[in-house]
Amino acid sequence: MKIYWNGDSKNIIGPSVRALRKKHNLTQKELAEKLQLMGYDFSDLTILRIEQGKRFVPDYELYALAKYFHVTADELLKSAPK
Repeated sequence: MKIYWNGDSKNIIGPSVRALRKKHNLTQKELAEKLQLMGYDFSDLTILRIEQGKRFVPDYELYALAKYFHVTADELLKSAPK
């Protein structure tokens, strides 16, 4: 399967994830640990790469992040270019 992207960033939720994480006063490691306790496979490196736009985010990770922060997927996607 070939994945296409604009070359600038591999995801559009990175800024939203970073903002929500900081709003909740969490480090990347703490967020990863909380997601692991919910049964999702995240590490602090995963969070770092998502926030930096260096990692594609599959739908199940988008779901996990939205569920943890009690927001909708649309709210995470608000950084999307129009």
